[in-house]
This record gives sequence, structure tokens and C-alpha cells, in this order.
Amino acid sequence: MASMALNPQYDAIGKGFVQQYYALFDDPAQRANLANMYNETSFMTFEGVQLQGAVKIMEKLNSLTFQKIGRLITSVDSQPMFDGGVLIDVLGRLQCDEDPPHPYMQTFVLKPLGDSFFVQHDIFRLGIHDVA
Repeated sequence: MASMALNPQYDAIGKGFVQQYYALFDDPAQRANLANMYNETSFMTFEGVQLQGAVKIMEKLNSLTFQKIGRLITSVDSQPMFDGGVLIDVLGRLQCDEDPPHPYMQTFVLKPLGDSFFVQHDIFRLGIHDVA
């Protein structure tokens, strides 16, 4: 098996992906299209709940009831991975409907698939420190 090279475009890929992902996520009419970004091997951890596969991930995303999302992206940090993938770390602030805004972090691992990428890993966590 040939070793894959680091993708020199990792930073642009990371920023472009984040823009595209949140454009779909933040529009309830478009959210179902996120299914195309995942496949049956994808993992998501959403607020501590782990899910595997596009079907389960979309069940979770479609169960979210908020309609209005205000999002501020503070930073998008990307790193190239040795299999040609891209690791992306997003820091931002999120306001859903009339809730107060909360900081959040989201981490994505994009894996190459043909000429494109899919989301292999996705971890989302609000920055709310209610330690029980």
C-alpha cells in the first residue's frame, strides 16, 4: 500500500468544509443534506452521546428542535493527516432560538474518498461547565 502524502491544501479544505457544513446545519430546510457528508463508518459524539453511521447521526441531527441558529466562529484550526485526511478544530459561540449564547467546540476528521472527503469523526460539545 502506497503511503499517502500530507495534503498541502489542508487549511483551505478545513475552512471551506466548516463554511459548507454550518451553512447546511444552520438552515433547518437544508440540514437533511448533511447525510451526504457521513457514511456508515462515521462516528459522532454529540454532547457525550456516541453514534455510529450516517443513519444514526442524521436521526440525532433531525431530532434537534431549534429553528433559529446564531453562530459566531472564533477560530478554525486544521492539520494535515498522514493518510491525506484533515483534522479540524472549531471554536465558536452558538445561540439556539431564544437561549443565551454558549461557547462550543467541534472537532472533525475528514477522510479522503475519491476526489472528495467524508466526515470520519465528529465531536461536538457546548462549553457549559456544569460539573456534577
